[in-house]
Order: sequence, then C-alpha cells, then structure tokens
Amino acid sequence: MALLGSGEVTPSILEDRTEEIRQTMLEELGEIAEKNYPRITRRVRYAQDVQGLWYARGDVMAVLAALHGETVAREKVERMSRMFTGLLPAGLNSRPSKLMA
Repeated sequence: MALLGSGEVTPSILEDRTEEIRQTMLEELGEIAEKNYPRITRRVRYAQDVQGLWYARGDVMAVLAALHGETVAREKVERMSRMFTGLLPAGLNSRPSKLMA
C-alpha cells in the first residue's frame, strides 16, 4: 500500500491508529446515535480496515449533522479526517474544497 507521510507505518501502528479512529468515531456518535442510527454505528464498529472507516465518514457526517447541526458536524469530521494522515493510499486523501473557504 502506498502510504503518505514520513516514516513507515508498521502493521502494529496501523492497527493501533485504526482502532483510535474507530473509537473516536464511536465516541462522537454517542449513545443517541447508537439508539437512533444503529446501522451507521455498526458500520463504524465493524469496519474491516482503515479504508472502511474512511468511507464511513459520510454517514458519520450525516448523523452528526442531524444531531448537532452541520457546522459542528463538519468540525468533528475534519478532526477525524486528519487522524487518517499517513494511513491511506494516495488516491483516498481529502482534497481541498472551495466550499470550505
């Protein structure tokens, strides 16, 4: 896998960081989301790898927006997105958006 960033990401580091991202997502979703959006919570909880979590961000954003409003949701998802730095193939990285300016 072509990884970004300086330094090598070992399988152990990848596993640890993947679980850190998963826990952050689940904490941000919280109990209300688990009760009202169980499919999304399960998608995050049982994602097979870091790419699965990356692709779940859109659903997480939608749930967080429903619970907290779009501005707060964007901030939370942006913080989560930064956690993926160095873990994804080059083609999966976020690109700057004119909408965020």
